[in-house]
Amino acid sequence: MKKFINNPEQVVVESMKGLELAHPELLKAYYSPNYMVRSDAPVAGKVGVVSGGGSGHEPMHCGYIGHGMLDAACPGEVFTSPTPDQIYDAAKKVDGGAGILLIVKNYTGDVLNFDMAAELLKADGIEVEQVIIDDDVAVQDSLYTAGRRGVGATVLAEKIVGAAAGAGMKLKELAELCRKVNSNARSMGVALTSCTVPAVGKPSFDLPDDEYELGIGIHGEPGRQRLKMEPADKIVERMIEPVIEDLPYQSGDEILLFVNGMGGTPILELYILYRKAYEIAIERGLTVSRNLVGTYMTSLDMAGASITLLKLDEQLRNFWDAPVKTAALRWGM
Repeated sequence: MKKFINNPEQVVVESMKGLELAHPELLKAYYSPNYMVRSDAPVAGKVGVVSGGGSGHEPMHCGYIGHGMLDAACPGEVFTSPTPDQIYDAAKKVDGGAGILLIVKNYTGDVLNFDMAAELLKADGIEVEQVIIDDDVAVQDSLYTAGRRGVGATVLAEKIVGAAAGAGMKLKELAELCRKVNSNARSMGVALTSCTVPAVGKPSFDLPDDEYELGIGIHGEPGRQRLKMEPADKIVERMIEPVIEDLPYQSGDEILLFVNGMGGTPILELYILYRKAYEIAIERGLTVSRNLVGTYMTSLDMAGASITLLKLDEQLRNFWDAPVKTAALRWGM
């Protein structure tokens, strides 16, 4: 394993320290337990938007702390859920008196630990809402989940909900907005290679050079099937057709098209994927009015990609367009 690491047991803490040193105007780190909050937290009268999950998916979630997105994030160890005390302490730190919204990817450990943290917060008299993100159409259940996995729609939800919270939307309305994003988003991923967990030091699974995995999870969970390598356009067809059919998206729908790299895929290749995904969307009568292309939700160093479609309306479009300033996503400021 060739990695820019010192001690595998310290990768999360050292990464947090580096992120804080690079962006002190945006966020602040706390340790034992580990969590990060926006530098001006708490913002009085604003709903605190909190998310988190296992590390290894950077820039998710800490890279999305700042104006117009998250108030706090809780990084677990690599591919390991954050603990209830991390979530509780982070939420307390950003409580501005208007309640806390917890955005939770649908992985069993995440759901259980966010549930426990929510109960602790409620016992303190803090109003809490939780929304589960489960946009992955690849499989119904996996090694880590009961039901569908939470993947690319998490980025979109954190952006849209973060903008709405910054505009003063109340807690229950925010939770409904987040559920609206989730219900109108669908995703599918593929892997060309495995990823390597630092503490393990070798690939998490074997994927021959002449094969790829369709429907892979962000922790390397198995997908729908393994196939022999094909041209990029064919792979995109296999990814996007189940996404379009699942909602289903219909001719005339306005969408945001999100092509995401899993950590080891060059941006050159992501735009090749976007090109074909865009062509298919247009052929199906969809209007691609917004897009996001890049590395936003990873699986360590996995070579792979995911495609997410979000059906837009005026409300979702306006909150997507709203200014954002985080370490990993920024425009309009």
